Amino acid sequence: MIKNQMDHKFSKISIVGLGYIGLPTAAMFASRKVEVVGVDVSKKVVDTINRGEVHIVEPELDIVVRTAVREGLLRATTKPEPAEAFLIAVPTPFKGNGREPDLSYIEAASKAIAPVLQKGNLVVLESTSPVGATEAMAEWIAAERPDLTFPQDAGEASDILIAHCPERVLPGKVMHELITNDRVIGGLTASSSERAVSLYKTFVTGTCVIASGPRVAEMAKLTENSFRDVNIAFANELSVIADKLNIDVWELIALANRHPRVNILQPGPGVGGHCIAVDPWFIVSSAPAEAQLIRMGREVNMDKTNWVFSKVEELIEKADKNDIRIACLGLAFKADIDDLRQSPALEICQSLAARADLEILIVEPNIKVLPAPLSKSGAVLMCADGAIAQADIVLCLVPHTPFRELDRTLLEGKIVLDTCAVWGGL
Repeated sequence: MIKNQMDHKFSKISIVGLGYIGLPTAAMFASRKVEVVGVDVSKKVVDTINRGEVHIVEPELDIVVRTAVREGLLRATTKPEPAEAFLIAVPTPFKGNGREPDLSYIEAASKAIAPVLQKGNLVVLESTSPVGATEAMAEWIAAERPDLTFPQDAGEASDILIAHCPERVLPGKVMHELITNDRVIGGLTASSSERAVSLYKTFVTGTCVIASGPRVAEMAKLTENSFRDVNIAFANELSVIADKLNIDVWELIALANRHPRVNILQPGPGVGGHCIAVDPWFIVSSAPAEAQLIRMGREVNMDKTNWVFSKVEELIEKADKNDIRIACLGLAFKADIDDLRQSPALEICQSLAARADLEILIVEPNIKVLPAPLSKSGAVLMCADGAIAQADIVLCLVPHTPFRELDRTLLEGKIVLDTCAVWGGL
């Protein structure tokens, strides 16, 4: 039975959620000559993809999507239709106090595909989720389809196979890492895991590692990003301490890292993105009394953003003039992408733009239009040379490659705060 599951070939796959993970995954399957139907609630996204275009910035994605659409292997729709496998890649944000996981998108996607499920189908949750989400998804689908059997009740004899396989890719390198990175797969049954392995082996050259169950697979993804968050928190806290002691933190870290067993990461204005800034809270919400270090790391990184804002305010006071212009370089949460989700740079810029006594000049080479809150506040999007020329204060928030290549003479006579060591650091 396991051999048959491993040897299964898929002819039609449905990807639910065509965002930063769903669309590249859909494109990757289609590039292997598998028919892919993408599902998204946004008609704008659906229409864009069906024209062979993309709505997100990711190297090589546009080429693969355009080819797949032209060859008839990839199309998008707002309504699910029958397929052999369904991958759910929808957002998992927070609600309430901003630290309680919101599974409503997963629930909605589960209920949306339920009517078109057929015996033998595989459903994989790719969305990064709190522990227990895959089991919850299975229950939501089962409630909609009492005519089918599911692993939680029928075990290996179930009609529908259920598994979790979290994405583990780096924005800016998604098309490469989707192929080469190892995948962690946790099925509700052994057959579910094996069928999921056969699905991902359609294009994955990395190892597909089978976990003992979906809970371990869910926790593995959360653990990876929480580990990174805690280590970044150490660097960020160190930068604040070094500033107080009048020490160059970049020199300090470089010297400490000469020890063979020390590898301190680089500090910045905080931590953003849909993974590192989010996943630790999933663990904290599941074990609030026990996840003390993980919570503290998250809070340190959030406080670093506030600290940077306070440093800018100090520079504003020292400038001692009216109508100060600040050139804010970077809005994305990391270098050389257009993703603004949970971005500390965006948060800082919005806070500055809320001040009536400042003129905010935004430089973000990866976007064409400012987010509504910034544009409504009066901030303007400019090229780097123009913004720096007009600015009294230059604030570098993201180490985009074009910023590293700037003519340094442009900074002469300017008050500069470099939060990410593009030109030397804080």
